Amino acid sequence: MSQTKNNISILGCGNIGTAIAFGLIESESIKPKNITVTRRNNSHSSKFTNLGINFTTNNRDAVKNSDVIIIAVTPQQLKDLIEEIRDVLDSKRHYIFSVVSGATINQIKNLLSIDIPVVRVMPNTAIAIRESMTCISGDASDKSAIEKANQMFGELGKCAIIQEELMIPATALCACGIAFFLRAIRAASQGGIEIGFHAEEALFMAAQTAKGAASMLVDKNNHPEREVDKVTTPQGCTISGLNQMEHSGFSSSLIKGIVTSAQKAETLYSNKK
Repeated sequence: MSQTKNNISILGCGNIGTAIAFGLIESESIKPKNITVTRRNNSHSSKFTNLGINFTTNNRDAVKNSDVIIIAVTPQQLKDLIEEIRDVLDSKRHYIFSVVSGATINQIKNLLSIDIPVVRVMPNTAIAIRESMTCISGDASDKSAIEKANQMFGELGKCAIIQEELMIPATALCACGIAFFLRAIRAASQGGIEIGFHAEEALFMAAQTAKGAASMLVDKNNHPEREVDKVTTPQGCTISGLNQMEHSGFSSSLIKGIVTSAQKAETLYSNKK
């Protein structure tokens, strides 16, 4: 696998930033020594340095030593972070990939006050094992940065380049969505316990079943209802269970959850400026 020669910094290495760092190492697309991560304190530094990743609490130093800057702070931290690093940014060298929910490209560029390519990237935590669904958007004028983001995150799962107005829906469906599917797997495992399996057995069986279901759609490009039809025989146990779930609002609850998350995501940055 070819390795990028660019140095990468991940500013604000919380859960998603850490997942990105681990995914990059797992992909072998970049050497650990070419990755720098930052946090406000060094209490968790060993989990990075033990892998050969550079760790610092100094965002400015990280930027100076990097070509690609991944901003992974919370929305309320974005303005202060950009003010901190603005004067060490180089418009001829740096690309900025923002994972900040709700902050638009124009808002980030206005804060920067310097002409630097900015690409919005929305992965999920499965990026740590290179199974993320990552959505990417950017201005047409920043084509090379978009291509770079697509190449980098394409090593860490599946990517889709979308219009920026769809980044909020992507946050709900893909980033928040992983929690929804995890909760569904947990519920299935609890059902498995009730019908006789031990907790560990039930969770393993439910998770592998979910993985198989998803793989049939992703790998074979099949439609879910076509696969459902294959296991719903007349007067069978599968259709009986499905109908009971629908009577209890299974599909509508999931739809409402995604819509609610999208509505909330739309307010995250504007409320925290």
